[in-house]
Amino acid sequence: MDLDLRLVRSFVVVADELHFGRAAARLYVSQPALSKQVRRLEEQVGAPLLHRDSRHVTLTARGEQFLEDARVLLALADGMTQAPRREGVRMAHVFELSTSRIVADAFGRAEPDVPLREQAMDSITQLGALVEGRLDVAVLRVTPRMRVAHPSGWRHRLLRLEPLVLVGPPDDDRHARATFHERPLAVFGDPPDSGTYNAHGQYLTALEARLGLSMHWLGTPGAFSHCMAHVLRTPGPARYLEFLSYAEKYVEAGLPMYWPEGLQPYYPWSVAWRADDASRATARMVEVALGVADERGWLEPGGPDRAQPWMPDGEPAWDEAGLS
Repeated sequence: MDLDLRLVRSFVVVADELHFGRAAARLYVSQPALSKQVRRLEEQVGAPLLHRDSRHVTLTARGEQFLEDARVLLALADGMTQAPRREGVRMAHVFELSTSRIVADAFGRAEPDVPLREQAMDSITQLGALVEGRLDVAVLRVTPRMRVAHPSGWRHRLLRLEPLVLVGPPDDDRHARATFHERPLAVFGDPPDSGTYNAHGQYLTALEARLGLSMHWLGTPGAFSHCMAHVLRTPGPARYLEFLSYAEKYVEAGLPMYWPEGLQPYYPWSVAWRADDASRATARMVEVALGVADERGWLEPGGPDRAQPWMPDGEPAWDEAGLS
């Protein structure tokens, strides 16, 4: 049997996501085209690999075994076709959030002769690129689902607990703290039915359930400047849930920022690398990243009133941060 590796790669992404819409977005193909690819692979294999219905996608018993073999096959194929690694470190950033940029700047100062090649990717895409050998270091949120999908081949260390705070419109009241419930709550994120729902969206869904409210999901416009433009041109009473990295930029533009009362959400950022990567450059990047975290106190819960810390249930960071 001659397997089409392109179809195998598509299947692995669907198996990781268990959602055709999200998988299609990662692969930059349409959902119908992806469904056809998986069906063609099943024809080549001679057995169904996925159970599908209108609400769920799950692996068959044959699909679970095929997934294990597929990861080995793709790793071998990548190793045979990839050019020898060039000197330097390949890493990625999640939009314009500051954690990875601060680490990259510190690495540049510590190792000025080591080239740093940077891309923009969300957390799920970063992990896929890391295990496939297209990135050397990832700065991402590690979820329980990621560790199930990729149980081996990579390592990670908690880097930062970044607070999420509230940002008000220009004419909002000015005080230090605010509750989540006193105004409508808006967020720049892609909702579950968007086809681009990701690790950030999963976090927001869990927070909605914890707070017992429905956020106004505004999609992901990309660059911070687009988020800022939306806030400035949109009248109304809503406040915005934002990473502290972005909230500090809003404050510089004259908008008010509030620490949440009662409950303080933290977004856990980790540094990750391949388990078999023995390069000095990667080891130095990880060392520098952890040094920055220690110097800046990134793993110390912050906020003026030390509100109860919150992350989704089962988050690996609970144990790593000693908060469980």
